[in-house]
Amino acid sequence: MTENAPQVPKPSGQPEPSGVDLARVALRAAKDAARARGDAAQQKKQARRGGGLRSGARADGRDPMALGAAINRLITERGWEAPAAVGGVMGRWPQIVGEDVAKHCVPEKYDEDERVLVVRCDSTAWATNLRLLAPTLVARLNEDLGHGRVRHIKVLAPSAPTRRYGPLRAPGSTGPGDTYR
Repeated sequence: MTENAPQVPKPSGQPEPSGVDLARVALRAAKDAARARGDAAQQKKQARRGGGLRSGARADGRDPMALGAAINRLITERGWEAPAAVGGVMGRWPQIVGEDVAKHCVPEKYDEDERVLVVRCDSTAWATNLRLLAPTLVARLNEDLGHGRVRHIKVLAPSAPTRRYGPLRAPGSTGPGDTYR
């Protein structure tokens, strides 16, 4: 071998593309470029019209969603998981505390900051009974809602009815505690 001899490329395992193959590659590239230009032009036209993409056969983010999914999404976005969970407990109160207790004790409100559930009973006997059951109920509620969601149950005794009318009612008085001013 001489050093000045021209190097001849060695044939590889693949033949060089013929004219037909080159034409196919060029056609594919032209179609892809046209498609990209068409998509861009379509988006510009829709942006000028003020409308977004048109709804079609395929699903997108603007399609209607089921009510339950929409509510769950709203609860998550707003951070209402704890109040919604406690509201669910109030709805399932008879299953959690039992039918007998539920007949006489009703949850009134939940203070999320203090993590206190306020329950009103219809008699002082049931209020005392619920105060004795409170640690067990707190454990059961935290089992259902998550640890530490309820720290304390505040039990309220029955409220006395307001006396508005009757033979001993003086016009303009504010109630039974309204004696001589």
